[in-house]
Amino acid sequence: MSERPRRTAGTPAGGQYAYNASGAEADLNLTAPNRGWPALDYEDVQWRLSDELRGAAPIQQVIRLEARPYQAAIPATIADLDPLAELSPASIEQAADAAAQILMFDREAAALPVPMPAVLLRTESASSSQIEHLTANSRNLATAALGITAGQNADLVADNVAAMTRAMTGSGDLTREHILHIHHTLMERSEPDIAGHFRREPVWIGKPNLSPHGADFIPPRWERINDCVDDLTAFSRRLELNAIVLAAITHAQFETIHPFVDGNGRTGRAIVHTLLRNTGHAMATTVPVSSGLLGDVDGYFRSLSAYRQGDISPIVDTFATSAMRAVANGRRLANDTTRIHDDWRARIRARSDSGAWRLADHLFAQPVVNSGHVARFLGSSPQGAFNAIGTLVDAGVLTQTSRDRRNQLWQAKDVLDAMDDFAARATRRGL
Repeated sequence: MSERPRRTAGTPAGGQYAYNASGAEADLNLTAPNRGWPALDYEDVQWRLSDELRGAAPIQQVIRLEARPYQAAIPATIADLDPLAELSPASIEQAADAAAQILMFDREAAALPVPMPAVLLRTESASSSQIEHLTANSRNLATAALGITAGQNADLVADNVAAMTRAMTGSGDLTREHILHIHHTLMERSEPDIAGHFRREPVWIGKPNLSPHGADFIPPRWERINDCVDDLTAFSRRLELNAIVLAAITHAQFETIHPFVDGNGRTGRAIVHTLLRNTGHAMATTVPVSSGLLGDVDGYFRSLSAYRQGDISPIVDTFATSAMRAVANGRRLANDTTRIHDDWRARIRARSDSGAWRLADHLFAQPVVNSGHVARFLGSSPQGAFNAIGTLVDAGVLTQTSRDRRNQLWQAKDVLDAMDDFAARATRRGL
C-alpha cells in the first residue's frame, strides 16, 4: 500500500461535514486511555462531493456516495503513555543496540577525512524520496542541487535534501513551527499552495478517486490536526526514552495524523533526524535510516498499519532493524569515499592548501560542479575556478560532461559511482 494520500473531491470547511451517524458534531477533545497502547477510534463523517464533480458525475453515483458516511480515524493522545510497557524485552534490547550503533557511527563519520555528513545527508534524502517512488540517480540529483533542471524527480529529491537539512539545523524541541518549516522547504517549489500549511480538507490512502469510501486508511478530520500535533510534539520531548523507540513512535503517530495534503512521508522521515539529534545520537551526521527502510518497504507500511491497531512492536522493530542496516551500508560508503580520497591524494599535484584541494574535498558533498559554483565556493575569480577545475581534470578526478560553454559541467565519477552503489545496496534485503 502506498502512504501517499489522494487529494479529495470534497470541498474544504464550511458545511462539508455532518459528524457521526446521528448528524451531531463530534467532540474534538482527545482523551488518552488509562492503560495500554490504544488502537485508533473512528467517527462517521458525511461525504459531499465538490460542486464541480457533483455536476460531472452521474447523479446516481452522487446519491450513492453522499448517502452514507465514511469513517475517519481518531488518534489517541500519546504524550503520557509508556511505550516500554508495551514492548518485549527482545524489542527493547534490539532498540538499545540500534541506538548504540547510531551513536558509534555518528562519531566515526565525524572523524573521517571527507565531508561524510554531507554525503550521508544526500543519500538519506534520496532514499526517503525513493520510498515514495521518486527516484533520481546521484548525477541528476547533484546537477539539480546546482539549480539546473535535471528532471522533475531530481528536483523533488533536491528539495528533500533541503528539507532534511532544515530538520538537522537549529536546536531545541520538535515544534509545530519546525514541522511546518520542514514541509515548506520540501514543497515550496513543487506545490507552493500547500507548502508549510496543515491541510483543511480530508485525505485518504488507497485507491478510491471520488470519495474516501473503501480507502485503506482515512486520517483524522482536519479540525483535529492542531490538537493531534500538540500531543505529538509533547511526546517527542520524552528524551528519557530510547532514541529508536522515540523516533519510531513519533514517526508512526505523525503518519497517522497525516497533517498535510502531500509530503507527509518525506516530512515524517525528516523529523526522525531531528529526534536523533535531540537525543544526542546523531550530532555530527545523518544516519540514513530511510535507506534501511528501503530494504523492506512493504514491511514498513505494514508496521504503520499495526501501529494504528495498537501494536507498537512492529514499527519499533522495523526502525531498529533499518537503523542497523543503514549503519552497515553507511560504513561501506564511508570506506568507499575514504579510499577515493586516498587515491586522489596520490594523484593530485597541488599544494595541500590550494583551491584544487579545497575543491576536491568539496566534491564529496557536491560531485557535479560548474565554474560558477566553484568560483562561489572558493571565493575566487572565474579564472581561479577554471585553474582548480583544470588541476583536477589533469589528475583524473573530474571529467567534463558538457562542452557547451554556457553550461559546462564537470563530474567526480568516483564519488557518483560510490553513491549509486550505496543506493543499489539499500534496495536489497541483505547487505
